[in-house]
Amino acid sequence: MTSPSTPSTTVPSTEARWSALQWGTLFVLCAALFLDALDVSMVGVALPSIGADLDLSTSSLQWVVSGYILGYGGLLLLGGRAADLLGRRRVFLIALGVFAVASLFGGLVDSGELLIASRFIKGLSAAFTAPAGLSIITTTFAEGPVRNRALTIYSSCGATGFSMGLVLSGFLTELGWRWTMLLPAPIALIALIAGLKLIPKSPRESTKGRGYDLPGALTGTAAMLLLVFTVVSASDAGWASARTLVSFAAVAVLLAGFVAIEQRSASPLIRLGVLRSSSQVRANLGGATFFGSYVAFQFLVTQYMQNVLGWSALHTALAFLPAGSLVAVLSTRMGPIVDRFGTMRVIAVGFVSLVAGYLLFLRIDLHPSYAAVILPSMLLLGGAFGLAFPSLNIQATNGVKDEEQGMVSGLLNTSFQVGGAIFLAIVTAVVTASAGEHPSGKQAILDSYRPGLLVVTGIGIAGLLLILSGLRTRRPSYGMLVASSEQDAARAKEAAADGSSQLLGGSHEAGDADKVVVRD
Repeated sequence: MTSPSTPSTTVPSTEARWSALQWGTLFVLCAALFLDALDVSMVGVALPSIGADLDLSTSSLQWVVSGYILGYGGLLLLGGRAADLLGRRRVFLIALGVFAVASLFGGLVDSGELLIASRFIKGLSAAFTAPAGLSIITTTFAEGPVRNRALTIYSSCGATGFSMGLVLSGFLTELGWRWTMLLPAPIALIALIAGLKLIPKSPRESTKGRGYDLPGALTGTAAMLLLVFTVVSASDAGWASARTLVSFAAVAVLLAGFVAIEQRSASPLIRLGVLRSSSQVRANLGGATFFGSYVAFQFLVTQYMQNVLGWSALHTALAFLPAGSLVAVLSTRMGPIVDRFGTMRVIAVGFVSLVAGYLLFLRIDLHPSYAAVILPSMLLLGGAFGLAFPSLNIQATNGVKDEEQGMVSGLLNTSFQVGGAIFLAIVTAVVTASAGEHPSGKQAILDSYRPGLLVVTGIGIAGLLLILSGLRTRRPSYGMLVASSEQDAARAKEAAADGSSQLLGGSHEAGDADKVVVRD
């Protein structure tokens, strides 16, 4: 725990104006998240060029995307714990430096294996910057409207980076796909220099009785890597083959081992008790289905536009521009919207927009109307990102104590990235299997993509149903207490019995205000 004598850096909820230092800190953190999201999406438009230059198949290209996502998602929980114990500022800046170096390396490699390795390393570094950055915000800005405003700006920068990455990729790919790998390096370096000046030093939590749970990190990461590899290779090996079945069994053993380690560890990566909160579960599963479906959608659509329609990388990028523009516009208005309607309602509307965009895009053919099919789909997806991303971050971090913000932030980001890796692998496997059933030609390629787009739509619908299950008749309420002691639990229960709507001064759904999670 932080020493009682340590001055608090939290911004009071009544403070209307932030200082220049607070804005500077938020700017650096937003720049890093923008880079993380940019790097996930910017490779998308460049994939056909990468595949042609390095002679990579569709399944191999999938690993260029999944390599980053798996590195990102695999160690996010460890990154969150490291941020809590070593100091959030220190972890953030070191990881940002590694990200810059790995970006430079990725633009200079000359083989698919080295490119995938560089992407994996960049993902690992992002696994430390993301939870450290989010926990710096949640421990700097008091829970409530002030934190909601900061989180809205922060998460909107991530959504904007993801959307705009496709656009930038188009321009850069026209010059050469290597520029898409090199661009993040100087930006990360500038952010690192600014961070050294602007991010205030943060005290480290006491390490007494606490550790990093390396066994949990290793088993969890191994389970995810093996799961994605098994799904991707199952179409070639056969879903009922001995290799596939043994691999799935090994994944189950690793996951069971991970849970056992977390239950027995004195310092687990995930305090499993936090998952007793329905708001936490919905935020994480919602994030997995939302981001996972879109990563797979983007992968297929960029291939469709270039391989089937014959569009250039720049043409493809401009097709995605409306989505990124809409996210940028919504980012300035999300704080008041969340404060008024609550996170779950806004997330639900975001999912409705997402599914509507997927359904509309199913109408594509060899000569699609951009104005009637593609443009409306992009606008719906941009609206979905602008609404859901900030709301999911607020939903997951409300009511969590400062010393666990890194853990909860890492858990949410893990859900995003694991969902992206697993659902992309599933969709890729479906497309690969379908491709073998059709003759060659553009129509055959399109026919092989359609089952994948249907799976993407199904994933989005599943996420929507999950979110809708949490919508009940709710009264305006504030915060959910994740109790750390019997005293906290008793206080929360007493407040709930009295009909209190201000347990922690935060803003989110009423139905969770009376749910108290007692620490294991």
